[in-house]
Amino acid sequence: MKIAMLSTGEEVLHGDIVDTNAAWLSSLFYQHGFGLTKRSTVGDKLSSLIEEFLMLSFNNDVVIVNGGLGPTTDDMSATAAARAADCKLVLFREWLEHLEAMYARRGIPMPDSNLKQAMLPEIADIVDNPIGTACGFKMLINDAIFYFTPGVPSEFKLMAETQVLPDLKKHFPEVESSSCSRIYTFGLSESGISDTLDQMKLPQGYELGYRSYLPFIEVKLFGPSNQVEQRVKLMQIIHKHLETNTVSVDMPMVDHVGQLLADKRLTLSVSEKSSAGHLTYWLNGNENIAKQFGHGWVLSGQHATILDENDPLAATFAFAGATREKCGTDLALVTGNIDDSVFSVALSTEAGEWGALYKLSRKYQRDDQVKVISAVALDLLRRYLERKPMSARYAFLETVKEMHIPNSAL
Repeated sequence: MKIAMLSTGEEVLHGDIVDTNAAWLSSLFYQHGFGLTKRSTVGDKLSSLIEEFLMLSFNNDVVIVNGGLGPTTDDMSATAAARAADCKLVLFREWLEHLEAMYARRGIPMPDSNLKQAMLPEIADIVDNPIGTACGFKMLINDAIFYFTPGVPSEFKLMAETQVLPDLKKHFPEVESSSCSRIYTFGLSESGISDTLDQMKLPQGYELGYRSYLPFIEVKLFGPSNQVEQRVKLMQIIHKHLETNTVSVDMPMVDHVGQLLADKRLTLSVSEKSSAGHLTYWLNGNENIAKQFGHGWVLSGQHATILDENDPLAATFAFAGATREKCGTDLALVTGNIDDSVFSVALSTEAGEWGALYKLSRKYQRDDQVKVISAVALDLLRRYLERKPMSARYAFLETVKEMHIPNSAL
C-alpha cells in the first residue's frame, strides 16, 4: 500500500514555518503499520493544487492533505479537490449549523467568510473537527482515498489520531503495526557503524536505519510490533557490536542520565568553560535532572579560575572538586578551557575524580563544538552512573591524557 502526505501553503513551501505536522504524522502512521511512501509540499495556487492531487491520486492508495481549509481566499484545498474529482462544491448544512452554534456559544455573530468552510465537494464525507472551524473531509479522487485536514497542529493531530487512523484501520484491517527500537551512539562514524552492521542478515520484515545528527548517530531497528522477543534478540546483537559507544537505548542520552540520577538519588552541579553554557541548558531540559540539579557556573573567556598553562587537566580537576564542595552536591561535572582544539572535562564524586584531555580532530563551528564537548562531559557522567569503564575512545577526538584520582588521594 502506498500512502502520501501533501502539505499545502506558501508559508510551508517557502520555509516561513517548519512542517512539524508531516514529521509527526510519519511517526504516528509508521507505528501502526501505515508507513508513508511519499511526502511533498505545494503552494496556494489552484492549478498547482489540482495538478498535485491528480498526480498523487494516480500513484497512491491513500493521500493525506494538510492545510488549505481556512476561511481566507488563499485556502483552496476544497475547491481544488472538487475540480480534481470533477464534481461540484456544495453547501454542507450540517457543518454550517455546527459553525453557527459554535459562534452562538461565544456570543458573537459568525463572520461571512466562515461560510466558505461549509462548502465542500459534493461527494465528500465530513471528518469532524471538534475544536476548530475547519472541518476535514474524505473523498475519492480516481481510486485513491483522500483525507483533507486543517493545518493547525492541535486540530490536525486530534483528527489524525481519533478519526483518520481508525478509518484507515477499517479500510485495511490486514495491516500490522510496526515498532522502531533505537540505539543512540556517540563517538562513532556512520560509515563505521554501517560497515559493522551491514553484514547482519535480518529476518524478513526487519530493516535497519540510521539517523546522524551532531553529536549522535542513532541506529534504528524496524520490525513487527507483535514480535517482541525477536526484536529484543536482534537489539542485543546490535548492542553487542556497538556497546563501547552506546550511550542509551530507546531514549536520548540526556533522558537516560536523568533516569539514572533520579534512581540513585544523586544531586549534580556543573561548571562550564569550553561548553559555554550548553551543557547546563541541555541538562536542565530534562525534568529528572532539573530536580537533582544544584548550582552551576558558566565562566567567561577571560575568567582566571581554571587557568593553568602547565597542567590544564589538573586545574580542571581542582575546579571540579571545588564546585562539588561549594555547591554541596553528590557530583560535579566540569568542562575546562579549550586551547588549540584541546579541551578538558572532569567529574568529581565521593569515590574520587575522573577526567581527560581531548583534542578535536577537525574544525567545528562554535555551536557544533560546544555540543561535542557537552556530550563528552555527559558521557563521562553516564559511564560513572552505569559503572562502566571510565576510559572512552571517540572516532573524532584524540585522547591526549586521562587521569583518575581515588578518594584516598584527595
